[in-house]
Amino acid sequence: QVQLVESGGGLVQTGGSLRLSCAASGITFTSYIMGWYRQIPGKQRELVADITAVGGTNYADSVKGRFTISRDNAKKTVYLQMTSLKPEDSAVYYCKADFRLYSLNYWGQGTQVTVSS
Repeated sequence: QVQLVESGGGLVQTGGSLRLSCAASGITFTSYIMGWYRQIPGKQRELVADITAVGGTNYADSVKGRFTISRDNAKKTVYLQMTSLKPEDSAVYYCKADFRLYSLNYWGQGTQVTVSS
């Protein structure tokens, strides 16, 4: 059974930092591109950042220079270090495992991030 379990969300003030974690089980972790997405009620889920098994990264323009995605393949965990947080970063953050060759993808349950002004 595939599980992606996010943790690390919470309430933080503008300018603060948070580190999200997503622990995967039930998948061959290195076969998957791992990503962080976020969603605000009433809006589409959007990509924040993703990372390949060998560490290639991709970021949304809105978070470049502030967020850093990383992964530990031995621990089957992907991280999102968020700094200089803004109120507009408030959202539910979801972890995604994407095996594009076979169009397989899995989502975590989400973790709430709230940035107060």
